[in-house]
Amino acid sequence: MPFTKDVRGRAWQYHSRSDRHSKIACWAIMFDLLRECPLLAGHVERSVVGFGINHEMREFTTNRKKNLDLVICTPREGQGEPLPGKAFAELVSAYGVALSDDEMASLRSLPPFLQRPTGSVRVALEAKAAMTAHIRAIPRLFDELNSSHLTIHASSDVALAGGFVMINTAAEFISPDLNKSTTPGPDVVSANQPHGAERVLEKIQQIPRRARAGQDGFDAFGVLLISMRNDGGPVTVVPGPDNGGAVFRYEQMVRRLAQLYEARYNA
Repeated sequence: MPFTKDVRGRAWQYHSRSDRHSKIACWAIMFDLLRECPLLAGHVERSVVGFGINHEMREFTTNRKKNLDLVICTPREGQGEPLPGKAFAELVSAYGVALSDDEMASLRSLPPFLQRPTGSVRVALEAKAAMTAHIRAIPRLFDELNSSHLTIHASSDVALAGGFVMINTAAEFISPDLNKSTTPGPDVVSANQPHGAERVLEKIQQIPRRARAGQDGFDAFGVLLISMRNDGGPVTVVPGPDNGGAVFRYEQMVRRLAQLYEARYNA
């Protein structure tokens, strides 16, 4: 679904100055995690946990702060009532999430998941995208992801840190930043170099990942390769190799988060 229309009526599916793509990605991860993890669904049903959006976490040692896209949390003590924001299911229309009939039926079968004042964070999700100008974006992308897991675990070592990156492999991309003119005319089209996406994938695979608490790194990490021209046309998932290796497959990331949640919070 397009992000917005500019003064010339052009609809952008992705805009670098918006966090909508990150919010949709985190919503999808949370949706799949609720379906994959019965313990989490049970905690939601009993109001043991809620969720927070753009939650600020602070690193204990340096007081460095960072806003995380979406978190699963226990309600702040004495403030367990839902916030006036939207419930999880209501974010479908708010974010413009496209779901199939089966997915909508699955969403309706889930217990109500409510936004609540954040107490203790159990799961923190951070999503990023590399859509164009890949080589130039690599240092910033890597640094932002690396600082995310460091901040999460310096704030709470037992919290689960999930990271996700979407990499665009399309040969052409129409950037909103290069198409600000109000004068009618052809779009400015950027040519994405094929090896640019490969370089991003290679660098992302160097992101630290941890096997247990007490280590540095993400607890689960996923990569998705797509092809999108950003002209309102279809977005396709690009296969393999295994979308960055079995460790980085989206479904493996969700499954690992579910297993870790079951193991860590079963009591």
